[in-house]
Amino acid sequence: MLIQGFLFCYYVRRKTPVVEKAALVKWQKGEISNFEYLMHLNTIAGRTYNDLMQYPVFPWVLADYQSETLDLSNPATFRDLSKPMGAQTEKRKQMFIQRYEEIETTEGEGNLSARCHYCTHYSSAIIVASFLVRMEPFSHTFLTLQGGFDIPERMFHSIKKEWESASRDNTGDVRELIPEFFYLSDFLLNSNHIQLGCMEDGTALGDVELPPWAKGDPQEFIRIHREALESEYVSAHLHLWIDLIFGYRQEGLAAVESVNTFHPYFYAKRGLQNTKDPLIKSTILGYVSNFGQVPKQLFTKPHPPRSGTKKDGSSPTHPTPFFFKLDKLKTAKQPFRELPRGPVGQILCLQKDVVVLERNRLLLSPLSCCFFSWGFPDNTCAFGNYGTEKTFAVCESLCDWGETLCAACPNPTTIITAGTSTVVCVWDVSVNKDKLTHMQLRQPLYGHTDSVTCLAVSEVHSIIVSGSRDLTCILWDMEELSYITQLAGHPCSISALAINELIGEIVSCAGPQLYLWTMKGQLLTCTDISCWPQPDVLCVCFTQRHEWDDKNVIVTGCADGNIRIWKTEYTRTQLPGPPEEPVSPGQDGAERDVSSSCQVKGWERRLVLCQELNRSLALSQRRSKNSPAITTLAISRSHATLLVGDAWGRVFTWSCDSV
Repeated sequence: MLIQGFLFCYYVRRKTPVVEKAALVKWQKGEISNFEYLMHLNTIAGRTYNDLMQYPVFPWVLADYQSETLDLSNPATFRDLSKPMGAQTEKRKQMFIQRYEEIETTEGEGNLSARCHYCTHYSSAIIVASFLVRMEPFSHTFLTLQGGFDIPERMFHSIKKEWESASRDNTGDVRELIPEFFYLSDFLLNSNHIQLGCMEDGTALGDVELPPWAKGDPQEFIRIHREALESEYVSAHLHLWIDLIFGYRQEGLAAVESVNTFHPYFYAKRGLQNTKDPLIKSTILGYVSNFGQVPKQLFTKPHPPRSGTKKDGSSPTHPTPFFFKLDKLKTAKQPFRELPRGPVGQILCLQKDVVVLERNRLLLSPLSCCFFSWGFPDNTCAFGNYGTEKTFAVCESLCDWGETLCAACPNPTTIITAGTSTVVCVWDVSVNKDKLTHMQLRQPLYGHTDSVTCLAVSEVHSIIVSGSRDLTCILWDMEELSYITQLAGHPCSISALAINELIGEIVSCAGPQLYLWTMKGQLLTCTDISCWPQPDVLCVCFTQRHEWDDKNVIVTGCADGNIRIWKTEYTRTQLPGPPEEPVSPGQDGAERDVSSSCQVKGWERRLVLCQELNRSLALSQRRSKNSPAITTLAISRSHATLLVGDAWGRVFTWSCDSV
């Protein structure tokens, strides 16, 4: 398998110089993220998720794992990307230089004591399995490779300890990271309750211990860690790390000068080419499988730096996102678009146009301008042309499923409907040149006990979410068309749903209340509306500029005509602990501090209302008593404009003041 991998790497390298150059230019211009570019380099260097011995390698980017808050404007927060992990401290660097100089250079095959700085590697099957040990199948893989779980102190249990080991304390540890550190929070949780053993102090290993700035939340750790990877500092220095791993400082004199040489067997392709002895080949392959392999060298000259990063400031090509300056939002006096009849049902921001459809209509295909409509008295459905407003097909397929209350079109060949029958129906459709070829039921999904009132679909995450009057939402697998889990605990009928395409979070609205969930059905937080009455939420959407952006918000449209904007914040909470003892008159301040410190403090994620928008108030400084309900929301492709559709068929825009 390794030899096939080497041939594949060679083939990819020979065949993709244009792709490599295009990606480099895009990265330099800031058109693709640091994460995307690193994945591209890993791929063309032959690193793949399918082989733990050649798993994608990512850098440690932070050096601060003890602060309460992370200052990404301070260079001291970051790891030195110009140096390998073995040279992050001067003392450690000198130790490896001394080792290199003390090893005598000897010739001949099968030499296990060749001159090098490191006899271990920054990426190997056991390193990958140890990071992912809390998830299957990696738990089983780790047990197979290691012959059982390691001593608890040596298991991956703390981000801070892992950094200290790889950068300072352990000369046998120079490991880098894997991509999951920047997008997958699951590997930090021991959700499977695997018995990993106990530390010497009796503490059982469970979830990975996070740095203070993560506030005890694995999702927040991933968000901030990804934000650090995309920061200006890392963007300006990432090319130096690329030189070490994929570039000219990987081998030769430049590698020696950079304290970046590994045992010759780690350069497995070179070793296999230079020997004909099958025993030596077997030794090299065994060495690689146990200790790791240097990626294919992609660059023989210094990698160019990134020419610039995208700023938050506005420009003609990158205007200010509307949620960056919520207090500066303004709305136009005249509608952006107005429908001749009925409430607005859907707003789609396409590449060159904004499509607005009335209630009970969905655009099936932007290219063909075909729409799907429902809600007729006889429970039929229809297909029409958005441009001509003409219906070209009426279909009775829905008649057997009662009144249709909601629908979704994730792609031009799939329609999902639901309503009073309580069943979610997934249909295969084919429309060609204003002609319906067929509409066939692929599968009915049974689970609700009352009418289904709303749907949300994500092809990216392959999930369907249905909300019902039975006070629950159900998550369905879009590929398998099977039940995943249920979101329960709503106080009333579900009125609106949305899925965050970037991170997979789900928001469900029941009356005036918002609930935020993970794709696994874990409740993250909900709004606290006990202090004041609020109108029902009729529509909801996420802003999705960057998955690591803490400025992202949730926007809700309400029955009273107001738009409310929410963001998640972390607040300190007093966790249950020993009760505070009464302070005697003779007890001093120091003693009082000690007793109060016994109570543990944690963090709680909350949805906080950060802005309320009202058209009449914005235009005339007075609230209207009969504002139309907000029926749909959309965000422009540039994120600069919030588009709001109402029950009177009008679409208005909200955006920041022009600078």
